[in-house]
Amino acid sequence: MYTANEKLSTANITDIMQTAYIDYSMSVIISRALPDARDGLKPVQRRILYAMLREGLLHNRAFDKCAGVVGEVLKNYHPHGDSSVYDTLVRLAQSWVMRYPLIDPQGNFGSVDGDPPAAYRYTEARLRDVAEELLKDIEEETVDFAPNYKESTTEPTVLPSALPNLLMNGSTGIAVGMTTNIPPHNLGEIIAAACAIIDRPTISVDELVTYIPGPDFPTGGYINGRAGIKSYLTTGRGIVRTRGKAHTEELKGGGEQIVITEIPYNVNRATLVLRIAELVREKEIDGIRDLRDESDENTRIVIELKRGEQSQIVINQLYQKTALESSFGVILLALDKKRPKQMNIKELLECYIDHRRDVVTRRTQFRLARAKERAHILEGYIIALDNLDDFVKIIRASKDKEEAKQRLMAKYPLSEIQTNAILELRLYQLTGLERGKIEAEYLELMKLIEELQGILDSEAKLLALIKQELLELKEKYASPRRTEIIDDAGDLRMEDVIPNEGAVITVSHLGFIKRTPVAEYRSQKRGGKGVIGAETYEDDFVENLFTASTHDYVLFFTSTGQCHAKKVYDIPEGTRTAKGKSVASFLRLTNGEKLAALLCVKEFTPEHFVVMATKSGAIKKTALAEYEGATREGGIRGMKLAEGDDIVGAILTNGSNEIILVSHQGQAVRFFEGATETDEPAEGAESASAAPAEGEEVEGPKLGLRPQGRFTGGVTGMRFKKTGDYLQALEVCDHEARLLVAREDGVGKRTPFGDYRKTRRGGTGVIAIDLPDDGSVAVAGALSVRDTDEVMLLTAKGQSIRTRVKEIRETGRGAKGVRLVNLEEGDKLLAIAKVVESDEQEAANSNPPMEVPPA
Repeated sequence: MYTANEKLSTANITDIMQTAYIDYSMSVIISRALPDARDGLKPVQRRILYAMLREGLLHNRAFDKCAGVVGEVLKNYHPHGDSSVYDTLVRLAQSWVMRYPLIDPQGNFGSVDGDPPAAYRYTEARLRDVAEELLKDIEEETVDFAPNYKESTTEPTVLPSALPNLLMNGSTGIAVGMTTNIPPHNLGEIIAAACAIIDRPTISVDELVTYIPGPDFPTGGYINGRAGIKSYLTTGRGIVRTRGKAHTEELKGGGEQIVITEIPYNVNRATLVLRIAELVREKEIDGIRDLRDESDENTRIVIELKRGEQSQIVINQLYQKTALESSFGVILLALDKKRPKQMNIKELLECYIDHRRDVVTRRTQFRLARAKERAHILEGYIIALDNLDDFVKIIRASKDKEEAKQRLMAKYPLSEIQTNAILELRLYQLTGLERGKIEAEYLELMKLIEELQGILDSEAKLLALIKQELLELKEKYASPRRTEIIDDAGDLRMEDVIPNEGAVITVSHLGFIKRTPVAEYRSQKRGGKGVIGAETYEDDFVENLFTASTHDYVLFFTSTGQCHAKKVYDIPEGTRTAKGKSVASFLRLTNGEKLAALLCVKEFTPEHFVVMATKSGAIKKTALAEYEGATREGGIRGMKLAEGDDIVGAILTNGSNEIILVSHQGQAVRFFEGATETDEPAEGAESASAAPAEGEEVEGPKLGLRPQGRFTGGVTGMRFKKTGDYLQALEVCDHEARLLVAREDGVGKRTPFGDYRKTRRGGTGVIAIDLPDDGSVAVAGALSVRDTDEVMLLTAKGQSIRTRVKEIRETGRGAKGVRLVNLEEGDKLLAIAKVVESDEQEAANSNPPMEVPPA
């Protein structure tokens, strides 16, 4: 129902919403979220400081309850919630938030651990002396005042700000459609840059950057790299990488501990400690024995290391996986003439200098006016003293003050102000001594007037005064830089602290992985009993053994065709008897996914290829460079597999090598990898005529391997004669080397590759090693070896033996073989692998992982 008094009008709701939202946006931008470029304060911050000044809470006065401050601000200046005011007041007092705190706190004002402050009825506060510099001269008409929200009093629209607060303390805020994030800086450096602009207004931004190395956070720490700093100083935007500070301490008994003494800006210390504990519990970071937070007002997080662990490795892991290294995205956005503007460092400082020019000019005008007023009165005093008897006579003859004023003004050149001042003189001021004081004061005032007028008449004098005051404040408040800036070149990589040495990598059947220095395995003669190689869980046994150098990459091919790449030093280290770490946890494998093959490379070069083979006999060749992305978390697809198939091995080739495949039942196929004919996919059936008869010599490359993408399934590499047979191993044929084939019962033989006739890919092959007809023994592994090599043999019960290849007698393909290792009853040989030299130089030079036999 409408009444007769209602006035209704029609409007488009879209226009109404647009207008309302724009008004709301501007209110948030101007009156709440963004700081003013002149004093660096948001309205609520400015109101708190001004209210405390009005309350008399100066740095040399007594503390008073924060409740009183909050009440005063709410009552007169900021009609919003009390929590917003108190939270702002607390933040202005926190030494880990503000580089130069503006409020002096007393009581519980929270902590860097994220603890909340006590209620405002319990805490007390007063201004710090540095805050008083922002309010200094405010009573001298230096800034504009505006009515408060209820028009009962006035409040300053900006503070005089004798210090560049925006840059020295920084600011953060989220408005509508824009945000600001300005880091704190060192006051001495900011003032030096401001003085440089005053001296040379045309100074370039690049030159100005030399005065400001970068942010100076109250929590200290490091800034890693200068590119982000230069970006935000010159453009107003950039990303600064911050790091905490950590050092090592020696413990009694030879142990070592890491002590974190400084953390990045805006990082919660308690959350950081919990995150480190979580990573240790989940075995994301190895080598930590104990973690303690011994912090008081100063940070001290103690991390005890296990014996033998390298501290720099753990520190780097903390940088990578925790907030001990963080990013600070800088946006230099502030209000310039009530408009939000992104500025570079010079523009921000010019805004501040222009503000100080206006403040000092208005202050000078105010002081000049007061000086002239006082001089005018003193001139009247001097006239009165020169004619004292006549003045007394006229005053005594007048019936009242008004008549005396008129008679004096009629006879002498006096203004009304002068006359009123003379009539209010006390008798003692008419003495000769007081006359001297008046004359001296007048002379001083005339000098002051001349000085003040000179400042107003000369831009150079005005700027010199601004510079002088800044330098005086720099001397009073500047402090040494807390945050240290390091170059990107100072980043310490893992390779810088980890020696390049041989390591044995073992993976058990149940999926536990570890690396062990080669030096822990001693050489023994052929046929020895060996040493305990790895303690395994019940019903577990070592299934894969691999050797590499610590600086290499290891490509992990899983049963599902996925490929992961890790540095060798990233693999958890363990002793010869340690069980290792779960591969599923280390690689973050999915349910049912198992490790299938490992391959070591030094770098991902395009001229080399990865050749993979599956249990069903499929084989595929892909450029090594396509696997570089495997270093990312989760890995990449390595090969497309048919349902029920698994990868059994992977090798490196140069594109024109010969490859040999060995089956579990002792058959071998040797063929040339170069492709000259169209290759069929593995899923397609080859005709029987395509496969040569056993022992047939094939002239030239036939049915080789053409490079394929990572997402393909490959082609047929080997067919099997016997039911249940499958592919056991694949190797590159190196005619300077020999093929070592080992059976599960510890018998093996070393045979020239030439003894294996070259056939087409896809054949059933020739006999590689004789096996019993009853099928009780099968092939354990096949390996390309040289006389200078050493091999490692591992059994199902964890026995290991390291032996020299030259001690294994070379035989022909038809020979029975020799005893490689003496096995206990019920034990069997599982895997064989070459051993790299443990000496760093030899490991780097004589046994490079990227070495591929010539074609």
